[in-house]
Amino acid sequence: MNLHLTGHHLDVTPALREYVQSKLERVSNHFDHVIDVKVTMSVEKLAQKVEATIHVPGHDIHAESSGENMYGAIDALADKLDRQVLKHKEKVSDHHKANGALKHQAAAE
Repeated sequence: MNLHLTGHHLDVTPALREYVQSKLERVSNHFDHVIDVKVTMSVEKLAQKVEATIHVPGHDIHAESSGENMYGAIDALADKLDRQVLKHKEKVSDHHKANGALKHQAAAE
């Protein structure tokens, strides 16, 4: 998994980089086919904003989160991405397998 971190009006510290990597490991644990992750962190007046795009084969998953605290925004973003990746994984893995297996099994009998 390639991780690209960008800061907009913000310096990306090693602590922030490590925190984002640890939170996004959960996403890669659920779905092994993650090719690329692009994370943009920005500060807009009093709001801390984090956006991420995950590139998986055949699809891009995008999520964004904002909050008063950058670490809280990263946590919320990781939860959103986790839900979206699990939903995508279910769509990919369940796509016509059950119906095809049942039809194939019924034809054999």
